[in-house]
Amino acid sequence: MKAAAAFAANPALAAGHHPYRAPAWLPGAHLQTIWPAMVTPRRPLAYRRERWETPDGDFIDVDFAPGNDGSASTAPSLAVPIATASATAAPRPTTGATPLLVLFHGLEGSSHSHYALALARAAQQRGWRAAIPHFRGCSGEINRAPRAYHSGDSAEADWILRRFAREHGHGAPVCAVGVSLGGNVLLKWLGEQGHGADFIAAAAAVSAPQDLQAGALALSRGFNRVYMRHFLATLRGKSLAKLAQHPGLFEREPLLRARDFFGFDDAVTAPMHGFASCYDYWERSSCRRFLAGIRRPALVINALNDPFLPAKALASRDEVSDSVTLDYPRHGGHVGFLSGRPPGQLDWLPGRIIDWLQRALVEQGARAADGLRASAANNGAAVHG
Repeated sequence: MKAAAAFAANPALAAGHHPYRAPAWLPGAHLQTIWPAMVTPRRPLAYRRERWETPDGDFIDVDFAPGNDGSASTAPSLAVPIATASATAAPRPTTGATPLLVLFHGLEGSSHSHYALALARAAQQRGWRAAIPHFRGCSGEINRAPRAYHSGDSAEADWILRRFAREHGHGAPVCAVGVSLGGNVLLKWLGEQGHGADFIAAAAAVSAPQDLQAGALALSRGFNRVYMRHFLATLRGKSLAKLAQHPGLFEREPLLRARDFFGFDDAVTAPMHGFASCYDYWERSSCRRFLAGIRRPALVINALNDPFLPAKALASRDEVSDSVTLDYPRHGGHVGFLSGRPPGQLDWLPGRIIDWLQRALVEQGARAADGLRASAANNGAAVHG
């Protein structure tokens, strides 16, 4: 598959895009994946946490970025006339309210993951609000229910996003972003919902494992087993704690024997969440087969050298709806996309996402204005007819 600047049905959403180019000092997929997550300095944020009760009697924790977490922006108004938007600068939303960005994190991630901090800070700097809901058990405390979280949990995304829109939208656009596992969950939800997701203004997904079986196979081989050991170190501990909390939920010995996702998902994820096997889980949960059903503007970013997913497993333009923009840079690793001089900066990815979301909001504002003008013209013609 060739690198894509951006495959978009709407050319306006591909305009002004600066393709990602990896720094010369950071060659190769593994360095581009590991360095941003482990070496590049992180600037912490003083989040405000809320605990939300779930529909099934459990809880999740939601972290709100500081500064712009109210209904009114602490930054200058984002309202600008469309006609005055610079051709080189990213346009801003046409509403004076403060957009809300909701971020779904990746496997074993949190609001303190490198990408979450970078995106929340970038949103803050643009005058947006940002919130990171944690998947169950990922906020530092084990959840109560006999379940965890998984790549296909679109029902979880559904009630979370609807609550954000209902209680925190304040009449402003709500945008959703998902990273890695969170990206798969978000894209699956968008495809399942179709126009049922119209309360979300726009969305973006980064390094989503579009084909979960292909990803599991890739992570079971070669150097990628380093990542697998890293994931299993925390997943195994959480699963043992869950088993102690709910004896008999799954078998202990297969969990202890698991060395890859074939073993772990078969032993834990599948039985705990109602799947027949790891293969049944991957088949029903991979977002790739849902991309044709998406009806909201959605940006999908995957590096072609992502060690977690081979390029051949990525959806092509003819597999997705016209609402989807595919951005497949040649480099970037898995949720890497570092830029600048050593130790590097995590600025390309947040900038790419928020610039694109802002363009999508401007496009929607322009279409809404055109519709109002057309309606007014029709009403005037009827009065004078």
